[in-house]
Amino acid sequence: MKQNAKNLGSGIWTYRSLLNSPDLTVDFNSLEFGRGNLSIETHSDGSLTGKIYDTGWELVLKGSIQNGNPATLWFEGKGIVNGSLWIYDYLCYVTPFIPNGENQIPTLVGTVTRAISHPDGQGGTSPAGVVCSFYAVQQP
Repeated sequence: MKQNAKNLGSGIWTYRSLLNSPDLTVDFNSLEFGRGNLSIETHSDGSLTGKIYDTGWELVLKGSIQNGNPATLWFEGKGIVNGSLWIYDYLCYVTPFIPNGENQIPTLVGTVTRAISHPDGQGGTSPAGVVCSFYAVQQP
């Protein structure tokens, strides 16, 4: 399957992010940082719009795409969640298809950074500056 450069990055993606830990003894499930749907639309002028969302929350995306090998997407997600402002920054790449690979699905890989602190929903604070890894797989 060849990637369509015109719509590179556009679509609905299943998003998952993970805390970065080098400790192999850490339980994999405890590394989960976030999950949701990522809706991206790239435009001919290089801009990017969309949203990242799940039940009860949504961040509006605004950013850009730079074509290349690999293509680079850089965007900000911003919104009000449970009455508080959330802002996250995302930088990712569209993974190239591997020669002789079978049933490859378009995938984004990158990092997400919490740009500002916000309440953690349990009476504490989720601090600014936390950087995690993420990947997103394009939905059919």
